[in-house]
Amino acid sequence: MSWFKKDPLQIIAFQSYGTDTHFYLRGRALQDESIDLEQGGFFRLLINSWKRIETDEAKHVGINIKLPNGSILETESDAKGYFKVKANLQDLKTMANTQGWLACEVACSNLNIKRDIQQNNRFSAEILIPSTKAEFGVASDIDDTILHTGVVSTLKWRLLYNTLFKSAKMRLPLKGAAEFYHLLHRGKSGENANPIFYVSHSPWNLYRYLELFLKQNNFPKGPILLRSFSNMLMKKTPNEKPQKQKEILDLLITYPDLPFILIGDSGEHDVDIYLEITEQFPDRIKAIYLRSVKHKKKIIRVKGLLEKYKTTPALLVDSSEQAIAHARENDFIA
Repeated sequence: MSWFKKDPLQIIAFQSYGTDTHFYLRGRALQDESIDLEQGGFFRLLINSWKRIETDEAKHVGINIKLPNGSILETESDAKGYFKVKANLQDLKTMANTQGWLACEVACSNLNIKRDIQQNNRFSAEILIPSTKAEFGVASDIDDTILHTGVVSTLKWRLLYNTLFKSAKMRLPLKGAAEFYHLLHRGKSGENANPIFYVSHSPWNLYRYLELFLKQNNFPKGPILLRSFSNMLMKKTPNEKPQKQKEILDLLITYPDLPFILIGDSGEHDVDIYLEITEQFPDRIKAIYLRSVKHKKKIIRVKGLLEKYKTTPALLVDSSEQAIAHARENDFIA
């Protein structure tokens, strides 16, 4: 009968963001299938990749979020195991550390649930409340912007290979990217603590994988904003915006006094998304940086769009050095 025993329950809280009066946290309740993100070997990597994709979600599980002051927010996971909490509160900034991170604890509230719960039913979570010293925020893509992915390869074979058969430790960042992001984070004064948000079309299934990659390659800590697999597979309505665009618009609305720098690449649709956002918020976007990928037709298309664009500085760059030079010329960084 032990063959039919369910895997233990775990709760993964995704690093999110908020303000002094707005709490916002997302996460997912899943069966723990013991994925080792640091494990190598072809077959182990393939098995771990399959486990990341074929998740067993915990549906309609009660979730409690305990704040440092003892107050508790309640929610429930949906049919895919996801949960989202938005709440208007007061004085959240006083509970955050010096870097602006507010730590809280997530737990399953269904104490009569018939399965083991990992970590004694105590899971850590954090939301970022940007410093008052921040002069701007950064919304950055991940694939082929800071992480070598191969998203424009034929039939995306390189993207699939890198994702399925390479561990986070094996993945390579683009040269100079981490340095550039730290300069942006520190800003002109060196102490601005400008928030960095990593916004990608990758699924939430890759959250821990990408979190480990960013940490191991010394990128500034920041919320990682992804999308669900079901949203990737659903056919969009004609006027529906891409999830990445929705996430960046939410950031602009959440922080109405904070301008943003947008960073992406020329491989997919970043240029279209970023230019449309800038037309909607012309006074809020300080600059757009697009990394050039090795695809002649896509580069020609992006160059054509940028040549006609005058609303805000928008650059197609071949290296981090070019972006750093422009950021210094415009007093974004020291």
